[in-house]
Amino acid sequence: MGITIYLFIMGGKWLDTKFSNGGKLYLILGTLFGVAISLYVVLRQLKKFNS
Repeated sequence: MGITIYLFIMGGKWLDTKFSNGGKLYLILGTLFGVAISLYVVLRQLKKFNS
């Protein structure tokens, strides 16, 4: 879970440097997307575990 979030944060930072728009839009979007994917994976595993 932490590795997934970290990779999306690093990707967001890289996109911010590549497409510099003066803000941290890609960092924020990358963080939110990483958290959403990690949460989805955890919930899917819990559902499988409870079955």
